[in-house]
Amino acid sequence: MIAKTEEDFIGLKEIGRIVASIRNELVQRTAPGITTKELDDLAGELFEKAGAVSAPKGEYDFPGFTCISVNEEVAHGIPGNRVISEGDIVNIDVSGSKNGYFADTGISFVVGKGEEIRTKICEVAKEAFEAGHKKAKPGSKMNGIGKAVEQTAKKHGLTVIYNLTGHGIGRSIHEAPDHILNYYDTWDDKLFKDGMVIAFEPFISTLEEEVFQLDDGWTYVTEKSFVAQCEHTMILTKNGPIILTL
Repeated sequence: MIAKTEEDFIGLKEIGRIVASIRNELVQRTAPGITTKELDDLAGELFEKAGAVSAPKGEYDFPGFTCISVNEEVAHGIPGNRVISEGDIVNIDVSGSKNGYFADTGISFVVGKGEEIRTKICEVAKEAFEAGHKKAKPGSKMNGIGKAVEQTAKKHGLTVIYNLTGHGIGRSIHEAPDHILNYYDTWDDKLFKDGMVIAFEPFISTLEEEVFQLDDGWTYVTEKSFVAQCEHTMILTKNGPIILTL
């Protein structure tokens, strides 16, 4: 989507605030002993209270209001009876719509005290987001954002997930551009446009560079790596990106 009108900016900011507040509430409620289903039920209540619709449920009939992934699960984890434990790395991904506008956000974090490497990848994911979003300017090449992410990961002795990417968003949950890579590729030289709305989401990994999908048709996992994500929706403008989901 290219945001052009005041109505566009107002609508995008509203849904951005909603999904960010739901994300923050679920992060705050995540503690040892709670199940991912209990967290997701809370999200459903918050969506209803805000007059918004869960994007994965509404657009794809996903079996949950949010995607909650734990440890080996990287993305699209299905909320269920899994009990959160001390030291788990948890990813909460919240996307939704209201009045025809969409926003998407996600964050990985460690519950309580955990292994140092788990905390490290969560911090590096945030650092990679900060490095990448500075490259997201109208007229700049899309591969610049992936280069910044990959360089940040390598600086810390880590790597990125190649087959999970960011995407365009705005009037639907996934739209052009269909990918925002987290690594540098010379062919990815299309230019960002003024007003373009994107969901930028670095995935930082301890070892593996690809995820695979489970038989449930949704959940992406690794075999022996931990992965952390940091995702925000933003509008690209000549004065810098407007991050909608802080």
